[in-house]
Amino acid sequence: MNIYSKYSLLPVAIIILSFFYSCDNIFSPRIDNSSSSSIITDQKTIEGVFQNFKYAYTFKDTLVYGNLLADDFIFIYRDYVKGYDVSWDRQTDMKTTNGLFQNSQRLDIIWNNIVYQQGDSLNVSVKRSFNLSITFNPSDIVLLNGFVDMTLSRPTVDDKWMINKWRDESF
Repeated sequence: MNIYSKYSLLPVAIIILSFFYSCDNIFSPRIDNSSSSSIITDQKTIEGVFQNFKYAYTFKDTLVYGNLLADDFIFIYRDYVKGYDVSWDRQTDMKTTNGLFQNSQRLDIIWNNIVYQQGDSLNVSVKRSFNLSITFNPSDIVLLNGFVDMTLSRPTVDDKWMINKWRDESF
């Protein structure tokens, strides 16, 4: 090989290398950060609380879910078999929700219309309908429909809304 043929391969090698470095990996696409909106909100609005709730269930994110609940949070549901209401605190709810997140393959919640909302800039009661699909496996899918009756509060208008009480009225 003479000196001219060795150097004539150099431009070809540079072109090939630059091609590989300029290509995007289709199996690892870039994240589009051009949008100013985030999937997770700052919870400064009531709708932001529901958006974060949906995110937490969709992605089974206990950190986001826990940030929705006030320290004095209480969950209430009706045990129709026993004929009375059952309630638990924040710690129990976090354990229960974590169990749901761990034992389900997929969670899909759809927030429908707010049927009732009353309060002021610091305390609000909200009743909203929902549809929840819990997929444990392809042959075990539970569909729940109903209402959440929530009490939300925040110390000042500059703080985020937190859920103090959640009464589940699913059927």
